[in-house]
Amino acid sequence: MEAVRVRLAELPKLFEHTQEVFQATLEIGCMYVDHGFDSQVGNLFQWLFEGQQELLGDDHPDTLGTVHNMANVFNRKGEYSKALEWYQRALDGFEKIFGKDHPSTLETVHNMAYVLDSQGEYSKALEWYQRTLDGFDKTLGKDHLSTLDTVNNMAIVFDSQGEYSKALEWYQRALDGREKALGKHHPSTLSTVYNMAIVFKRQVEYSKAVEWYQRALDGYEKTLGKDHPSTLDTVHHMAIVFDSQCEYSKALEWYRRAFDGREKTLGMDHPSTLDTVHYIANVFKGRGEYSEALEWYQRALEGYEKTLGKDHPSTLDTVHYMANVFTGQGEYSKALEWYQRALDGREKTLGKDHPSTLDTVHYMASLFKGQGEYSKALEWYQRAVDGREKTLGKDHRSTLASVQLVAIVFNRQGEYSKSLEWYQRALDGFEKTLGKDHPCTLSLAEVVETLLPLST
Repeated sequence: MEAVRVRLAELPKLFEHTQEVFQATLEIGCMYVDHGFDSQVGNLFQWLFEGQQELLGDDHPDTLGTVHNMANVFNRKGEYSKALEWYQRALDGFEKIFGKDHPSTLETVHNMAYVLDSQGEYSKALEWYQRTLDGFDKTLGKDHLSTLDTVNNMAIVFDSQGEYSKALEWYQRALDGREKALGKHHPSTLSTVYNMAIVFKRQVEYSKAVEWYQRALDGYEKTLGKDHPSTLDTVHHMAIVFDSQCEYSKALEWYRRAFDGREKTLGMDHPSTLDTVHYIANVFKGRGEYSEALEWYQRALEGYEKTLGKDHPSTLDTVHYMANVFTGQGEYSKALEWYQRALDGREKTLGKDHPSTLDTVHYMASLFKGQGEYSKALEWYQRAVDGREKTLGKDHRSTLASVQLVAIVFNRQGEYSKSLEWYQRALDGFEKTLGKDHPCTLSLAEVVETLLPLST
């Protein structure tokens, strides 16, 4: 593969600009993107774009197609601002030559929504997906696959916002349409089944999550085979459910199965393989086996930096989690250093109000709390609460987690009235989001009841 990569980099030097070479180059570049080697094709697409500009002009469909592919590469690399810039360029051209409701135009609008979702700009993402959906409904019909893809992706945004009931409603709409159009065992149908399992997992309905993951897994194995990436994604996510329930032995067994398959099918440095390496590290961290956790995180970090770069979101996730391990080991100075590294990278790549950036802010607050630096902890928790309310909403579980920890800090400071106020705020959110009979809600209600006599 390394030799092929070298030859790929040399292609622009070997050929003149001709339409036949453009087509061959495009196919090779797309193949590399599909296999996760995004960093290898940026210069190739740039060469292709410049040649098409010269031979065909800026507004030729093939030129605009390459502009769109350049945007795809930036999107895959996590360079979202650049991706949006190139998608906008493609969109302007497609609208000019085809009109607003042409499939190529709408596909670009759809991909811009996808980038906005990745940036945590959920309201904007929904706005752009709705624009896509209206166009596809009008041009292709409600049961067309492109329309159903958009419905599915709108469900993903609702999931990210913590609007799980709405997410399930939209996933069900996508599932019904895909089953009707494609059948129960088509990969697109199964991807919606898989996504619904993710929502059940987020709702802490682990039995349902396992049931739906198993349904997806059975379908993928039957249709695509045991070593297909989609099958292995499902195996990986089954492991996450067991990990979330602290069933670490079972989680490791499923992660190993995913890792072995991904390494065999995709290679050691593929981002999906590295994701499983990262999650295996999570299990060791959960078991308190910090040395082994750091060893696996370091392995993931080196792979991500090599394949995706130092500022890619996946790389920064691993930096963040290594900081968690240092916190668990009581190495607070080192933990703070690694959190700061994650924060700087996330602010640069994703922005200050992205959920991942705010996760790091939240964890830095927890670090100060653990050291007894309560004023500093409150300052950072407040920053997390403000950002999460703005990006995710007041009743999102991540927002409520920060609210609850503000309450804990006030409690430790002996400020029981303030503590009760923040606990009540968290309780109201849990009742609204999870229901009054959910274990998390009931546990919090007990805390509020205990604090009532102290706050008077």
